[in-house]
Amino acid sequence: MQSWFQVVSLTYHKAPLTVREKLALSEEEAKAFMLKVKEFFDVSDLLVVSTCNRTEVYVNAPQTLNEELAKLLIAFKGITDSQEYLPFFEFYEEGDLPARHLFEVATGLHSQVVGDMQVPNQIKRAYQASADLQLAGPYLHRLMHTIFFANKRVALETEFRDGAASVSYAAADLALSFMHQPKILVVGVGEIGEDVCKNLANRGTAEITIVNRTRKRADDVGGQIGGKVVDWENLDQAMAEADVIISTITRSEPLFTRERVGALGSLHKYKYFIDLSVPRSVEASLEELNGVVLYDIDAIKAKTDAALEKRVAAVSDVKKIIDDSVEEFNDWSKEMIVSPTINKLKAALEQIRREELSRYMKGLSENELAIVEKVTSSMMQKIIKLPVLQLKAACKRGEAETLIDVLNDLFNLEAQSESSARF
Repeated sequence: MQSWFQVVSLTYHKAPLTVREKLALSEEEAKAFMLKVKEFFDVSDLLVVSTCNRTEVYVNAPQTLNEELAKLLIAFKGITDSQEYLPFFEFYEEGDLPARHLFEVATGLHSQVVGDMQVPNQIKRAYQASADLQLAGPYLHRLMHTIFFANKRVALETEFRDGAASVSYAAADLALSFMHQPKILVVGVGEIGEDVCKNLANRGTAEITIVNRTRKRADDVGGQIGGKVVDWENLDQAMAEADVIISTITRSEPLFTRERVGALGSLHKYKYFIDLSVPRSVEASLEELNGVVLYDIDAIKAKTDAALEKRVAAVSDVKKIIDDSVEEFNDWSKEMIVSPTINKLKAALEQIRREELSRYMKGLSENELAIVEKVTSSMMQKIIKLPVLQLKAACKRGEAETLIDVLNDLFNLEAQSESSARF
């Protein structure tokens, strides 16, 4: 039975944050949802990806399930009015569009920051979850490994992954460049501050301390990254102990003034401030103090803009790699259609060979039996080689069904298959 690979997609391109956050799935929820899909529908491959910017369901099924899967996701999240949310979904089901979409997402083409590796890494984890639940079939295994190979080519052959193209990544990159294993204080853990913390934690080479006006928020982020949390009232002490201070706090006037930092006294080593706030939370005159170095948002953006220019210039090269990979995968997936017929043909010819051998092999010595077995097996391989090659060639031309019908009629393969199943 033929199956169709299809995608149900909810992303930042079409759905606002207020919708995405209601339909987002944690890793545990994603696993539970996959099991629910398997319970309701006949599917052979299933992958669920959920991030802050997208929730997508990839599935291989014998019929179109797009709207049904969207409704199931909405209901799974406890929302009763599915019609309100359906317009925010996009569906991919025609030709190679679903597979191509996953290639583009997994290589970072659809990330908010072009080339960002966060989503590709999340897809790897989603694939592992699918495999752990035994919901990844041959199609998905082959597709994912083709994608992994394409990602390697992108990294080796293009500049698509070069440089820090997001403000939070660039800030973390800069902070870690000052010294080995720096003590880094992150002040403010809104969206940017949280991303900075995660980027720092992913490198594993810094001691991270978090200060936030709301302690609970700091505890949540600190728990995720294994960072130390300090009360807002102890900010000056945390600043004194830090090598690098990254400020993302939002306020009308600077938090780190020349007077406040100057109260620390003479500095025995450089103290670096990275200000990601708008308006600025670090006073510009701070850099007049001995031992203080300040980087503002414009300096960081200049770093990211240069990286983005490189990445955007490399997009056409990435798309060419994806084109090559999709074509290779399509050739394989088309051959999957004829695989059952090839196996049936081999089984039918093998049955004929064994039936005939059983009539003439009585009285032969072991040595003679071995020779006959070798000769007839070799003959079988040569006989079947041409039909198999013709079937694979017909796949690429889109003419496989006609040849499959001819082989079924010539060798009565359906009857042979039923006969084999009984024994």
